[in-house]
Amino acid sequence: MTETSVSGPAEVWITGIGLATSLGEGLDANWDALDQGRVNVDEKAFAPYIVHPWAPLNFDKQIPKKGDQRQMEAWQRIGTYAAGLALDSAGVKGDKEILGRMDMVIAAGGGERDLSVDTSILNAQAMGNSAPGFLNERLMSDLRPTLFLAQLSNLLAGNIAIVHGVCGTSRTFMGEEVAGVDATRIALARIAAGQSDIALIGGSHNGERKDLLVLYEFGDYNLTNKYAPVWEREGHSGFALGSVGAFLVIESKAHATARGAKPFARLTSAVADHSQRKQPGEVTATLEKLWSQISPPEGGGAIITGATGAEPATSEERAFLAKHPDFVVRSTGTRFGHTMETQFALGLGLAALSVSRGSLFPPGDSSGVEIEMSKPPTQIVVVGTGHWRGEGMALVESIK
Repeated sequence: MTETSVSGPAEVWITGIGLATSLGEGLDANWDALDQGRVNVDEKAFAPYIVHPWAPLNFDKQIPKKGDQRQMEAWQRIGTYAAGLALDSAGVKGDKEILGRMDMVIAAGGGERDLSVDTSILNAQAMGNSAPGFLNERLMSDLRPTLFLAQLSNLLAGNIAIVHGVCGTSRTFMGEEVAGVDATRIALARIAAGQSDIALIGGSHNGERKDLLVLYEFGDYNLTNKYAPVWEREGHSGFALGSVGAFLVIESKAHATARGAKPFARLTSAVADHSQRKQPGEVTATLEKLWSQISPPEGGGAIITGATGAEPATSEERAFLAKHPDFVVRSTGTRFGHTMETQFALGLGLAALSVSRGSLFPPGDSSGVEIEMSKPPTQIVVVGTGHWRGEGMALVESIK
């Protein structure tokens, strides 16, 4: 295990990125889609709600056993697939020695429901056909055991361990957007402190779920009827759920150097907070406080934000962005939709990819919030503002 030096914490590198999104599989496919300004949205399948559907692919390439695939629900297949891409990207896929001690820190939501069972039970109750004990009987007879397991948030980490052999310590964070921030923060702190050498971080989200759309509709959060970029939703606020798997391999510089790994970028800091949101402006103030904690460079850079499009959080985040005009802004929600727990990892992956390729992908709208960036980005701040709670930031930097 890596020891911290007397000079300070260990430097942490991002050495692997796995992306499986609505725009495609892998780094090149996603980068090309971003460069071409493509957006994959579906306005009909879940009308009036807008979703960013996952791009179809062959699960066999990362989850070779059909039995493993069958016992997972969609969000777990998406995550396990993206985790395999990250391990491939880092050059550790199949390395039993490294995988045997690689830590996992996962951001995950609640599991998926069996809608046909839920619907039949609700219909029977509505029609007065539910005798005493009816609910227990139906749940015991209609739900298959694997479905119950698929509803456990820590089963994503379990399936990654089964399929890919990642067998170090495992932590799973729940709590929508801020779960992704905390997964990053904890993994970074452990490696910087010498408590871990290498970790797999990230999550997955299946946005093509009627139960989720109903849940968020209760809070009036869904974008409806017509797609619009995040910054062009004034008067028509809301988020369009997206299906994404995003994972990163992060490790100490010493560990990466010893195995000859080439880094994408350096992960310098990650911080989180939770404003009360009882008064206007509290989100803006909290983001300013986090900004001072990560110490971004003077002279400008770039910001990749997971802004949701839901109000009032997005307007308050926009007020924060306006205070930093030297930083060019990009929104992941415009291109990929909103992916809850996975949004922060997605932003980190795109930031590291942008730094490593020496350019920032083009603006996603014509609102004026996003403008062209002519110089190569060397520092990118990733921002995560929850649709109703939680804020976080991380700083990703180039390695000279």
